[in-house]
Amino acid sequence: MTDYGHDLLFGTFVTPTNHPPHQAVEQAVVAERAGLDLVTFQDHPYVARFHDTWTLIAYAAARTERIHLTANVTNLPLRPPAVLARSVATADLLSGGRIELGLGAGGFWDPIEAMGGPRRTPGESIVALGEAIDIIRGIWDTETRGGLSYEGQHYVLAGAKRGPAPAHQPGIWVGAYKPRILRLTGRLADGWLPSLQYLPGGVADLAEMNERIDGAAESAGRSPRDVRRMLNIVGRFSTTSSGFLDGPPEQWVEELVDTTLTYGTTGFILASDDTATTELFAHEVAPAVRDEVRRARASSGRTSPASR
Repeated sequence: MTDYGHDLLFGTFVTPTNHPPHQAVEQAVVAERAGLDLVTFQDHPYVARFHDTWTLIAYAAARTERIHLTANVTNLPLRPPAVLARSVATADLLSGGRIELGLGAGGFWDPIEAMGGPRRTPGESIVALGEAIDIIRGIWDTETRGGLSYEGQHYVLAGAKRGPAPAHQPGIWVGAYKPRILRLTGRLADGWLPSLQYLPGGVADLAEMNERIDGAAESAGRSPRDVRRMLNIVGRFSTTSSGFLDGPPEQWVEELVDTTLTYGTTGFILASDDTATTELFAHEVAPAVRDEVRRARASSGRTSPASR
């Protein structure tokens, strides 16, 4: 059993549909009013029926006051990292420190290439992701004097101006599944953000994947606790149980508590474009999971640091 001890986060994964234009923004407002911590939007710039995700995030941040926002996850091949760093920092400054950075190595290479992006092999995409994380942090680092120069395989900077610094240090959360990118997550990332529907064995797959992240973190001189573990989830509320996260709210509570205490997952992001579903998750599931995890940790002598 693994519990990395982070505070719990609950959020939604909203489709960035542009018809009707304000649908996704209204769902962000719903999530905030319901008391959730986070609202996220998928980032597929080649899908014409979707808003541009980072423009949407900035607009949604202006319509909200407390909730954190991020892409889930940012399509790196179509967003140069130095420019992305400034976009994230700008949104973070304007929102008062409410922006995080979900980041992905890329996929769907045909539409990416059709939009003018590079076509990368899996290995190349992971190397590029590592370089991008270095560059993003370098742009945010306004304490270091002089411009940022970087000579990578995929990105080259020649004295780029640093800044602005974000209002807070946005978490860099990586979407990862395969061994090599899991190791990169352990070495470099602040968080891990997989999706339940892409885990063939369900939540049980998290154990082996956690081990890869933990080993890489320790080899890099980090603590495994430096990497928050999150999970995009899908589910259905119903009166009877028909499977994992398919049943009444009390079933959801039991299963999410077990996922936290067994696999260390402390961020649950529900795919929802429906107000009633979001409110039920926020009002009946999230508080109960927090209470049960708090009691379990207290009984075992573990504490939860306040960290995002």
